[in-house]
Amino acid sequence: MYAQKFKVNVVIRGQTRACPLEWLDQFCMRNFTNSADFDDTLPVAEGQVEASFRLTPERFAEGLGAWLTQRGKGEGQPVLVQVTRE
Repeated sequence: MYAQKFKVNVVIRGQTRACPLEWLDQFCMRNFTNSADFDDTLPVAEGQVEASFRLTPERFAEGLGAWLTQRGKGEGQPVLVQVTRE
C-alpha cells in the first residue's frame, strides 16, 4: 500500500489532459534517474499515481516532465507536468 495519491496532468501545446497510463507505466518502471525517489511509485489509472512519502509532487513533476520532453512526447515543445495530492 502506498502512502499518498497523486493526480498527474500533462500540458502539451497549451492543452491540459490526464497523463496517459502508458506514459506513467513506462516512467515508473524505469530507473533512468538513479534516484530512489521513484522506486516506490505505482500508476493506477490515467492521471493517477500512488507513491511513498519519500516522493514529493514537485519532484515527480520535474522528473516526469524531463523524461517526457526527452522522449519527444511534447511534439517539439517541453512537456509541463502538473502534480497534486489527492
